Amino acid sequence: MRTVRSWFQDTTGGLPRTFWYLWAGTLINRLGSFVLVFLAIYLTVERGFSEFQTGLVLGAWGAGGAAGTLTGGILADRWGRRPTLLTAHLGAAAMMLALAFARDLWLVGLGALLLGMFAEAARPAFGAMMVDVVPERDRLRAFTLNYWAINLGFASAAILAGLAAEASYLLLFVVDAATTLATAAIIFARVGETRRVRAEQRTSGPLGAAPHRGGLGSALTDRVFVGFVALNILLALVFMQHVSMLPIAMGEDGLSPSTYGSVIAVNGVLIVAGQLFVPRLIRGRSRSRVLALAALVVGVGFGLTAFADAAWFYALTVVIWTLGEMLSSPSNSTLIAELSPATLRGRYQGLFSLSWSVATFAAPVTGGFVREQVGDAALWLGCAALAGIVAVAHLLSGPMRERRARQLRTAEVDAEQAAHPGPRPRLAAIT
Repeated sequence: MRTVRSWFQDTTGGLPRTFWYLWAGTLINRLGSFVLVFLAIYLTVERGFSEFQTGLVLGAWGAGGAAGTLTGGILADRWGRRPTLLTAHLGAAAMMLALAFARDLWLVGLGALLLGMFAEAARPAFGAMMVDVVPERDRLRAFTLNYWAINLGFASAAILAGLAAEASYLLLFVVDAATTLATAAIIFARVGETRRVRAEQRTSGPLGAAPHRGGLGSALTDRVFVGFVALNILLALVFMQHVSMLPIAMGEDGLSPSTYGSVIAVNGVLIVAGQLFVPRLIRGRSRSRVLALAALVVGVGFGLTAFADAAWFYALTVVIWTLGEMLSSPSNSTLIAELSPATLRGRYQGLFSLSWSVATFAAPVTGGFVREQVGDAALWLGCAALAGIVAVAHLLSGPMRERRARQLRTAEVDAEQAAHPGPRPRLAAIT
């Protein structure tokens, strides 16, 4: 009992109150994330749209999401985290209700576009706020806890959405909008603005770079960070095959859609059961090696799919690549935080979020092309090879990223020291 209590205290203790308000908002919002789970089924079954029309609507949602991540990142830095989050949540709630009553295809597509934009605009502001309020030493735990809440909420939403859909598809939209408004209420009542702008940061960039001019170009010209984002796109291309090509592969093996649902549910169950143990497992270890190992594990999991022909074998592959996902997510989040200048955190969060939007669009296109041209086995073995390349790239580029992180931390400490003279804080080592 003492060991469990000690582990629980190590995992959850000492985090700021603001973090827990954000965490609660995340959990509530994800518990009600019904629309995304059942949108394709709603459009085809309830509305009678063709698969092509449904694809257009989902594509509009993805395009809106890509625009929202970039816009939300810029607004989080210029306007503030809190007003960006409130506007995004209120807009998303309104668009969910509007989408529920839209009838014509063009109106449904426009509603999906705006819903994607508002929903994803909150992500970079939320990430920047978490970095603002959580001390560096606690960020690994904080991001792990938040990732756990996302998966717990989403897994529960899939079950609850099925029950709600049996009663009324309109209920899906109403409950989703209500939980989004509840999150906005928590932010409005309990979370203050966390953005801090120092005069010296407004006039000069970090590490001797050009002054910040307030545009996205400040993040796009950071070659170290852009390289990191590029590696995430490559691994995300592999990871997103579980949404696009995996159900097709399982269907060709004679497995039903419900079997696919059960197999893919292993991902959420494993994350909820084990994610909170990850910080202690990777604490103090080389972050570049952890990311490389995570990429390798993801590659092995997807590569083995080439040989799967039964539900238990597919479930085993999901277990393997989920372990890689569990290792990479908190490491990615802490690295983004340390590579982001304080005045550009929103933009950097937005640029990283965009990598997932790119992969979400490109994964089914590239996966379908490879599968059609050279076969199913080539697709999955190609995923393994691509993940292996990402692993090697993480090992090679890791030292450069860590040097940049140390330099940025030193520059920010110097700026803080100049603004508030006093004892110089000691910088922790980064591995």
